[in-house]
Amino acid sequence: MKRTPLALLNLLHERTRLVVAIAGVAFAVLLIFMNLGFQGALLQTAVNFYERIDADIFLTSPQSLEISTTKAFPRTRLYQVAGIEGVERVMPLYMEYLLWRNPETRISRAMFVFGINPQDPVFVMPELQTAKARTILKQPDTVFIDRLSRAEFGPQTIGLETEADRRRITIGGQYTLGGGFASDGTLIMSDQNFVRFFSPRPFSQINLGLIQLSPEADPEAVAATMRQTLPADVEVKMKHEIVQNDLQYWLVNTAIGFIFSLGVLVSFIVGTVIVYQILYTDIRDHLKEYATLKAMGYSGRYLFGVVLQEAVILALAGYVPGLLVAIGLYRLTFRATALPMVMTPNRLVLVFLLTIVMCGLSGLISVRRAVTADPAEVF
Repeated sequence: MKRTPLALLNLLHERTRLVVAIAGVAFAVLLIFMNLGFQGALLQTAVNFYERIDADIFLTSPQSLEISTTKAFPRTRLYQVAGIEGVERVMPLYMEYLLWRNPETRISRAMFVFGINPQDPVFVMPELQTAKARTILKQPDTVFIDRLSRAEFGPQTIGLETEADRRRITIGGQYTLGGGFASDGTLIMSDQNFVRFFSPRPFSQINLGLIQLSPEADPEAVAATMRQTLPADVEVKMKHEIVQNDLQYWLVNTAIGFIFSLGVLVSFIVGTVIVYQILYTDIRDHLKEYATLKAMGYSGRYLFGVVLQEAVILALAGYVPGLLVAIGLYRLTFRATALPMVMTPNRLVLVFLLTIVMCGLSGLISVRRAVTADPAEVF
């Protein structure tokens, strides 16, 4: 005997209401996807920098919060650990914000600057690995610019001259890194140029100490030795530790991380309320039918299953359009901001499960009206 798809027929009975319900679920799904997307981009930009750094251990000031707010410490700390067994190379890294003038609009905006010794293999970007690139970086008042910098900084043509903090500056090359929420663009210059632009900051004060280990070295053992050797004005962190520190900072200690997390929760609640209203209205309109089914001997469990089936149908019907719109907005956001908005498999599964839970929870809240319907009272 063929069973009647009661849940589907209930939803199709009021097609306008069904379309509104699907649109509501899709909207909630879209909001969840966008908040998770921005949160993921926030975390990815925090990790992205360290993925481009060729170092195993990092020295940083205890006062540093994350990469864009590092505090300077003595360069001599690098020399103190250079002789430890297992250390192959030590490299200083200078970081600061610089006002870059758009040569077309004449408007100045802050860019994040990395200062390096051109001979040090600090970054793994191929554009910086050649002898020609090292020679260009040594030239006075010359920088490499991140091609993912926002358009507001102006043209990025190699050879272009503009101003930065009232000094003439020339673009000598390009690389691909990406800024993020802390900066809309980045520059790389030699340590000598860095000192010129940020005078009177002393050459002896650095922001990060980068340490490369020999292949046979035990990173944990080397880091432990460094912690015993160095004074309290510097911290020793493995790469995974400094990455986790930055992720924790952006996700927990900043308003923007809290906003995106709260946005996911609010979107979930909005979707739950929308689906609840639709299911409650449907149960109210079909209360006599549900009461009749109970009078015919159908159990509360059966009615419970019907309502949950409606919830799952709404979840599936709303998830697909929400996903499609989110993919389009991800691409649009990346083109407009260069933020790494990527639809990952884990996010697809997570939002799908949240959608099922969201609609299922709505069904659980609204089903009580149908299960407790008394045929004697209804009729």
